[in-house]
Amino acid sequence: MSFDGADHITASLEIAAERAGDLTADIYARLFRDFPETQPLFVLDRTGAVRGNMLSHAFNTILDFIGERRYAHNFIASEIITHIGYEVPPDAFAQFFAVMRDELRAACASEWSPEMEDAWRRLLIDLQRYVARPTHMA
Repeated sequence: MSFDGADHITASLEIAAERAGDLTADIYARLFRDFPETQPLFVLDRTGAVRGNMLSHAFNTILDFIGERRYAHNFIASEIITHIGYEVPPDAFAQFFAVMRDELRAACASEWSPEMEDAWRRLLIDLQRYVARPTHMA
């Protein structure tokens, strides 16, 4: 299975990486600005290693989700359960992908295209379905 628009998602990731490099600090700054209740969850992450690791997993999940979908649905299901343990509700978990999109859009700036916007909009809808019913989407 391949996501229609995968090439636009991939292009947005590549352009953002070329223009901005490591987006970890920017993505988490946006997360903490938009969802300040999440910042205390990272109080022990003094070096940013946990944030970097989480973001790496999120990017890899997106790449699998728009590609072969070998593990993304299982990873999302397990991470929802893990995050509930941290008192992060599934809807807040899903918002992280939107925060990523918003920061990627900012990094791409004028190179962000309507096709990228549409592909990300549809990707976020699909991801939300997995978050809402992770065990039923395999």
